Parts: sequence; C-alpha cells; structure tokens
Amino acid sequence: MATTFYQDRGSPLHRLNPVTKLVGVLMLIVIVFALPIWWVSAAVLVGVVVPAAAVSRCGRTLGGISVKLLLPLLTALVLVQGLFFPEGTTVLAELGPARVTAEGLMFALGIALRIVVLVTAFLLLLLTTHPGDLMSALSQHGMPPKISYVISSTLQIVPAFRDRADAILLAQRARGLRTDGNVLRRAKVLLPLVTPLILGLFTDVEERSTAMEARAFGATRKRTALTVVADTPGQRAARWAMAAVGAVAVVFPFIGGL
Repeated sequence: MATTFYQDRGSPLHRLNPVTKLVGVLMLIVIVFALPIWWVSAAVLVGVVVPAAAVSRCGRTLGGISVKLLLPLLTALVLVQGLFFPEGTTVLAELGPARVTAEGLMFALGIALRIVVLVTAFLLLLLTTHPGDLMSALSQHGMPPKISYVISSTLQIVPAFRDRADAILLAQRARGLRTDGNVLRRAKVLLPLVTPLILGLFTDVEERSTAMEARAFGATRKRTALTVVADTPGQRAARWAMAAVGAVAVVFPFIGGL
C-alpha cells in the first residue's frame, strides 16, 4: 500500500524545488485568509490552483480526493451558516425556527472557498512532491532535520491514516465483521475500527522515534545530503517575491480598511 499521495507525472510543477512549492502554498493560504473576500478566494482557486492542477496532470486525482474530504464538511457548513446565521437579515426562506438568509449563505461561501483553497493547495503539493525530496530540500536550506521530518510526516498523515484504516477494515472483515448494510450497522463498525487505529498510532509514534534516534536526528554536526535537490536563482527570487506578496496581503487590510 502507498503511504503517500505523490504521483510521478514528470510535469514542470513536479520539477520545481519542494521549498518553492511549499512557499507558494503558504502564500496562497495567507492571501485567502488575510483578505476575507469571497471573490479573492475564488480568483485564487480558479486562477492558480486549477491551472496548476492541469499543468501537473493530477487534476482528476486532486478532484476525487478533494470531494471525499470536503463534501461532508462544506455541506454541514452551508447548512449551519445558511440556516442559523445570527446576523442574517435578508430572509430567503423560512423553515420553522431556521431561516435561510443571504448573509448566512455569503458567509458560508467565503469560509467554504477559503477551506477549498487550503485543502486543494496542500493536496496539490503532496501530489507533486516526493516526501524524501521535501525533507532533503528543507535540510539543504538550513532547517534542522527534526523539524524537516515533522513537516514532511505531517503532510503525509492523511494517506498514512487512510492506509492504516484500510488495513484494519480488511482485517476485521477477515474475522467475520459485517461492514455493509444500513446506517446503524455502519455506525457500529466505527468502534472496532477506531480503537485499533488509535492504538496503532501510539505504536507508530514509538517506532518513528526509535528510527529517528537510530539515524542520529539529534546530531549537531552538519549533515551531508545523499540526494541534492536542484534549485535555481530564478526559484530563489520567486520565493522572495511570493513572501513579499504574502506580506502585502497581510498589511493591505489595515491600509485599505477591510
């Protein structure tokens, strides 16, 4: 089973330095959260994330994973904010104590678009960046190996959880546990699935800690990289430019009175 979302497509986006892609993702997130306007998030999604997914040739995979992750969350968000937004005055429809207001729907739209940009941007980073390259690139730029490992492993936590959950589900089915049927039966399956999943995570943490100690992650001497990740002056300049754009996005609301 694969423990990473990475897909080797050989696209221009894949060939970028992982640090450049990480800085780009952080810049997009800073922009959409610093400028709380729905059309800003929509412009970032349509003008940056979607074209980047098309260039990387990972658009179909990105769309499938995004729908599975975001659909339940966004549905609940729209229902709660659309029906029970306390500051809503423009009533579009009434359902007993619940009211569908234009203000609630616009508020939900703004939050939903920011969440979509956040999730899809990070997923695109995972799909186009090998975890080993990301860790090596961060270490080459002076980041301590422990912190590089934490960042790399954190970005891969979703596929690791998914693979472990699939393995536990298959094991439970082999023992005769029925996982199909109505909603009540499916809910009962959660307990025998979640319990070994959580216990396995504690075991996994201990194993990772032992592996880090065996590889001298706490050593203070400068490390020699086995794999050197290519970087260019143009990408270094682009990273500084992206950092400047993110700083402007943070300052602009105070200047523009948003």
